[in-house]
Amino acid sequence: MSRFRRVALRSIIVLVVVAGGAFGWKTREEAHRMVTNPRETRKVPTITPADRGLTYEDARVTTSDGFKLNGWFVPEHDAAATVMIVHGYKDSRGSVLGVADVLHRHGYQVLVASLRGHDVNDGEMISFGYHELKDLEAWRLYLRQRPGVDPDHIGVFGVSMGGTISIGFAAQHADIRAIIADSAFSSVEDTAATSIRFFTGLPPFPFAPAIIFWMEREIGGRAADLDATRWIRKIAPRPILLMQGGADRVVSVESGRKLFDAASDPKELWFEPEVGHAQFLKTMPEKFEERVTGFLDRHLKRN
Repeated sequence: MSRFRRVALRSIIVLVVVAGGAFGWKTREEAHRMVTNPRETRKVPTITPADRGLTYEDARVTTSDGFKLNGWFVPEHDAAATVMIVHGYKDSRGSVLGVADVLHRHGYQVLVASLRGHDVNDGEMISFGYHELKDLEAWRLYLRQRPGVDPDHIGVFGVSMGGTISIGFAAQHADIRAIIADSAFSSVEDTAATSIRFFTGLPPFPFAPAIIFWMEREIGGRAADLDATRWIRKIAPRPILLMQGGADRVVSVESGRKLFDAASDPKELWFEPEVGHAQFLKTMPEKFEERVTGFLDRHLKRN
């Protein structure tokens, strides 16, 4: 081999090593950013239920692994039932006050819950359900121990990641009697390309597999295990309403259909081609009120 060829080969090897290192560093940094929510940059509520004319109480729980969480409880005398509302990824309980307002006007008590690593709560890690199921368990116990809550008439309304986690939680707890999931992702693997493009700006190939690889190491679990299409099969005969917008750019648009196909009756899919991610209430408030409260009145309301 000539000296020129040897120099060229060494240069290529150096470029490959440098490019590989840069790729590894970039994907690891993006994975870390996706699974952490630092206190100094996270969203916190800027309003309370009082700003919507709702009488409320501060609610606080401690999870089985020691995380302190904060929420709001909006009571209703002679309530039809109680609904726990779960916010989405890197959001706060303030983002779901509109839902709480709608439900309360229709006679439901509402628990506006929040998750670890969000809001003003303990923790910074987001595990997409691995550990957040403990959060919903703490909130479930709060409701079951609270006077005035009928433990046989508790439902859940989850938004985005909160919807996916709510499906997994309801699959484990038969006393969650009705489930609504607004813009939930069907699985991490199903939505990886869409979500990684949205949150990082990077093309799915070749970045998504590497980002998932690093995410798995940070959260200590496999992405394949975070699959709501498996969880949802365990919910029947309890009813579930799935809401999915065709203009969603945050989770895969196919998520709603995949979840619906995996579920057993009774089930409903509300699909709107022009609605974006978790924008049903904002885009079509009257229809939202009709569909959501109608579902709960049929399946959760006390006779």
